[in-house]
Amino acid sequence: MSTIAPVLTTATVISTGAPQRKKATTTTFRQKKAHGEPITMLTAYDYPTALAEDQAGIDSILVGDSLGMVVLGYQNTLPVTMQDMIHHCKAVARGAKFALLIGDMPFMSYQASTEEAVRNAGRFLQEGGMDAVKLEGGRERLEAVRAIVGAGIPVMGHLGLTPQSVNQLGGFRPQGKTAPAAKRLFEDALLLEEAGCFSIVLESVPARLAGLISKKLSVPTIGIGAGVGCDGQVLVTHDLLGLFDRFTPKFVRKYADFHGEMQRAFGEYIQDVQMKRFPADEHSVEMDDKEWDALQKEMD
Repeated sequence: MSTIAPVLTTATVISTGAPQRKKATTTTFRQKKAHGEPITMLTAYDYPTALAEDQAGIDSILVGDSLGMVVLGYQNTLPVTMQDMIHHCKAVARGAKFALLIGDMPFMSYQASTEEAVRNAGRFLQEGGMDAVKLEGGRERLEAVRAIVGAGIPVMGHLGLTPQSVNQLGGFRPQGKTAPAAKRLFEDALLLEEAGCFSIVLESVPARLAGLISKKLSVPTIGIGAGVGCDGQVLVTHDLLGLFDRFTPKFVRKYADFHGEMQRAFGEYIQDVQMKRFPADEHSVEMDDKEWDALQKEMD
């Protein structure tokens, strides 16, 4: 019989026996991997979405630079700035109290110098209210990872399809599909773990490769288009909800069609206004008849 007691990572039992939610940390991630409990993660960019995800019981929220595409309307994530990220991180931090909050370091916020990488990572915690940061890349980012971790800031790595390198990769396409590419990706994962990453996102890589990496690493992997063998899963919330209509990645499961529902609601509103069905009496404020008569006398 195992001597390890079950770990309640999202709730603790109080004296009455009712579950009480606890704040998730990087230790939560390690404990979940150790006990084979899948880690759940979604993106959020605003207060109401973060609040809803937090209340639903999500383990972690990523304020992703994907906001450049799904919120700000850019063609890719490259135009997103630190100012953009801090602004949205603040909103998410006001809505989520229990999930582990991770801020996505935008393009050129950590590539130019180690000093700038540490300074910008610190802003995510100090100004944005985040608990950790995420950055893209493997062996070429080890110095930055070590420096940020050395400053006391938890770092999540990101390998495979790294959107900030979209021009170098030749587009949004799967990575690690050849033996040499898979070997390099596997080695990068080990190097990121050694550098101090508490977790690594594996995006759009072969499921068997992601499963192998997940088994070899002591830190948890978070998959997006990387199969069920990862220690956790993340999706862009706008994809999950059907809010982003430009395209839907193959690996996304749509749990709703909010874009279609919004179009329907907006169309119905337009028709109601045009036909003067809205606002109706119940949507309007009226004066007391006595006050209205007094006004009429004043106007006369």
